[in-house]
Amino acid sequence: MKEKKVLDWLLEEDQPSIRYRTLTELLGRPETDPEVREARGEIPVRGWAGDILARRDPAGWWFREKNFYSPKYVSTNWNLLALSDLGATRRIPEVRASCELWMERSPLKGGGVGGNSNGNGHLCYTGNMARALTRFGYGDDPRVRKAFEWLVSTSHPKGGWTCWNYGDGPAPGRNLDSWEALSAFAVYPRTKWTAAMTDCIDRGAQYYLEHELHRQGARYEPWYRFHWPVHYYYDLLVGLETLTALGYGNDPRMRFALEHLRKKRRPDGRWNLDAVHPDVEGSTARWFLEHPKDRPIPLSFELPAQPSKMITLRALLVLSRVET
Repeated sequence: MKEKKVLDWLLEEDQPSIRYRTLTELLGRPETDPEVREARGEIPVRGWAGDILARRDPAGWWFREKNFYSPKYVSTNWNLLALSDLGATRRIPEVRASCELWMERSPLKGGGVGGNSNGNGHLCYTGNMARALTRFGYGDDPRVRKAFEWLVSTSHPKGGWTCWNYGDGPAPGRNLDSWEALSAFAVYPRTKWTAAMTDCIDRGAQYYLEHELHRQGARYEPWYRFHWPVHYYYDLLVGLETLTALGYGNDPRMRFALEHLRKKRRPDGRWNLDAVHPDVEGSTARWFLEHPKDRPIPLSFELPAQPSKMITLRALLVLSRVET
C-alpha cells in the first residue's frame, strides 16, 4: 500500500514532467501509451517545465541575453539543464530554438559544443551540456558527438576528470566532484559508444567505485545531502543514478551509497529534498560570506526538508536498477 501511495503521488497531474518520467522510466510504459502521450503534451504548459518556459524571453534566453552562464542559477544554461531533467525535448519549438542558440553561443574547438567564446572546453560545462542536449534529442547532432569525443580526450589516463581542465589534453587530476562527463555518457545510447568511449567510461566508473562514491579527503557534508536542480554539484544521489544507469549497480563497492539512500527514505516511502544549491561548506562558504553580492541566486522548485517528487523519482529509479 505504501508503494502504491508513493506511485500515485508521483503520477499526480500537477507535475506532468514527473508523471511522464514515472510512466516511462519507472513503470516502463511506451511512448505510444495514451497516458504517456497526454503527460508529454502537458510538459510545456503546466508544472515546473511550464513555469521555466513562461520565464523565457521570446528571443530564446533567460534573465540575460549577453551571458548564458551568469548569473548562477537563473540564466539560460541552468534553466536548460533543469528542463532536460523534466522530460522536455526539442519537439517543443521553444526548447529547440533555445538549444540552437545555446549551441551557437558555446562553440567547442573542432566544431562541437561546450566551450567558451575562444572555443576552449570546460569539463563541467561540456559534460552538463552534452547530457542535456542528448536528453533533448540531439544525440545524433555532430556538434554533440564532438563534445563526447572531447570528454574522452580530456579524461585522466587512469580514469576520471577534473573540472579545472580548460585545454584539449588529458585532465591534470581527477576528483569526485567532476561527475558530469560520466552522467553524459549515462544517457548517451550505448549503440553510439566507440571502443575509446567504452574504455574511458569503465575507467571513470572504476575511479568512483574505488572511492565508494564518497571517500575523498575529509568528509564533506553536502555530498550526503540530496539536491535538485543539481547544477554542477556532486552528491551521493548523483553518483548513484550515474553509476546505476551505466550498469554498475551490483558492484559491492556501491553498498555504502545504496545503504545511505535507503536510510534517508521517510517512513511514508518518500524522500526529502535536503537542500537547494548553493549548499556549500569550507572555503567556498567563507567566500560567499565575504562576497554576498556574488552569491548565486537559487533556482528552486520544491521546499527543503519536505517530501520531493524529483528526489523520490530519482531514488526509486536507482533502486529499480539494483533490486530487480
